[in-house]
Amino acid sequence: MKRQIITIDEEKCNGCGKCLPNCPEGALQIIDGKARLVSDLFCDGLGACIGYCPEGAISTELREAEKYDEKKVMENIIRQGPNVLKAHLKHLVDHGETDLVVQAVEYLKDNDHEIPEEAIALLCPASRISPKGNGPVSGCPGSSVVEMKSPGLQEEKGYLPPSKSMLDHWPVQIKLVPSSAPFLDGSDLVIVADCVPFAYADFHERFLKGRSCIVGCPKLDDAGYYLEKLTAIFSSNDIRSILIAYMEVPCCSGMVRLVERALEASGKEIPVSRQMIGIKGDELPR
Repeated sequence: MKRQIITIDEEKCNGCGKCLPNCPEGALQIIDGKARLVSDLFCDGLGACIGYCPEGAISTELREAEKYDEKKVMENIIRQGPNVLKAHLKHLVDHGETDLVVQAVEYLKDNDHEIPEEAIALLCPASRISPKGNGPVSGCPGSSVVEMKSPGLQEEKGYLPPSKSMLDHWPVQIKLVPSSAPFLDGSDLVIVADCVPFAYADFHERFLKGRSCIVGCPKLDDAGYYLEKLTAIFSSNDIRSILIAYMEVPCCSGMVRLVERALEASGKEIPVSRQMIGIKGDELPR
């Protein structure tokens, strides 16, 4: 199968080993004075090690590779102790890989290991996402079904007055927006997880007014492509500020991490603010 996986430039690598502690999955080793990827099975392709290489020798590429195996990784993680386990789980959640966190928790349960409270908190930061609160975990919390009907609200037709759209450019999807689109240069940019406008009733007035907008889903789309595209957008334009609007579900935090990594890769210093939106449409503290 083809998937994102790290690659190491041997000419740049000096064998310092700073990448190793930041790959708790155990995919990297220092061999013959160079960092080496020792197993495709252990590399999740999310690139946690990239930012810790002082030589810029590590990047990701799309290539044929064995499927990442969370259960095999967990065998290695458990041996390294509870702090490494917590770091591994947080790493997955930060990149929107909630399904892998579920697999990790299932591995712990199946092998009679204690499940850290942090694991449940990471999966479900707001108990209202799951009707069972901190009970048994199954599936992605972002896919949990929750009904939030207000009595009479849906039945009353035409209760909202029409409002004017604040969108002044097209396209908006990250995949479709050219990195050199004229509406990006000199803009205050809002980067929106694409569920936000559905959950937040005053999206246009609160987030879109006076800003350029790009939209995407860190869970369902190619994170590697997003990283490259956002890096190109930041590098090619004089962007005044960035606002990230994302949902409270764990997979959505991947958008924040992608923006942070793209900014780092671009070498730009752009003020960034963040706003988390609850599934009930409220603004939540980060």
